[in-house]
Amino acid sequence: MLNRRNFLIQAALFSLFNKNFYNIAKANTSDLSKKSELIKKTIHSSKKKIPSIGMGTWLTFDVGNSTKNILARTKVLKIFFDYGGELIDSSPMYGTSERVLGKCLEKINNDFNLFSATKVWTPNTLHGVKQIKNSQRLWNIDNFDLMQVHNLVNYEGHLENLFQLKEDKKIKYVGVTTSHGWRHAKTLEIMKRYDLDFVQFTYNIVDRESENYLLKLAYEKKISVIANRPFQGGNLFKLIKNKELPIWAKEYDIFTWAAFFLKYIVSNKAVTCAIPATTKTNHMHQNMQAMYGLLPNEKTRRKMSQYIKNI
Repeated sequence: MLNRRNFLIQAALFSLFNKNFYNIAKANTSDLSKKSELIKKTIHSSKKKIPSIGMGTWLTFDVGNSTKNILARTKVLKIFFDYGGELIDSSPMYGTSERVLGKCLEKINNDFNLFSATKVWTPNTLHGVKQIKNSQRLWNIDNFDLMQVHNLVNYEGHLENLFQLKEDKKIKYVGVTTSHGWRHAKTLEIMKRYDLDFVQFTYNIVDRESENYLLKLAYEKKISVIANRPFQGGNLFKLIKNKELPIWAKEYDIFTWAAFFLKYIVSNKAVTCAIPATTKTNHMHQNMQAMYGLLPNEKTRRKMSQYIKNI
């Protein structure tokens, strides 16, 4: 059975067929085979390309002052960067996550590329200004790449400030977020009204409501999309527990259920990046390996969706 808990066994078997996968994944030469190329997607407003798999920090990095847990998260973060990951998403709402993330970043000795994305989350516009500065201090960075209005809270006041920060070159991109399928109508309204760079919402192989409106509008307006809750908070792994990965999945370099779920998401032409979150190093390996190889075409995406429906 090829499930998440059998990853170590699967990884060992996989290495028999491709012992150099990890090294190839990190390579950056012109003669890379199609199967080992890093999958990047384009940020529409800048034409910059970023890796299609990022990292979320909700719950997973909210570990307080525990030195043991901070060191453990540092190991997870190092694997993320070793595979070429860039986009990390957080929020002041996530407890100690931003502070812990900042401490972990300080402990990474290797060179890495960071695309920093966090949020402003307060009903008060002035407090939002202070909150952004505090997040910079916690991350220990001068400026964020992407600043988002979390869950649309006071979006009018915050967006006015964020667009000014962008004009002043203190941030590069402006976005809004929602999750769990909430407030899609309001999100649509905001997408139509403002020239956003990013929008973030829940999208996975089961939660597909966003395909009807949000993803279509984002593609039409060239708004880059970050997909949160790609595993539905872990529920998708409960759904496929003790179920076999379809044999045809390997045609798209899919060898784990994590890659199955993530490649379904990032193969949607409107999606820029998916942001799975994890506390485990072996799970991070699985997540990041989804960023390499072939992406499913539309016919295969329908096949993937139907396979899950039939479970």
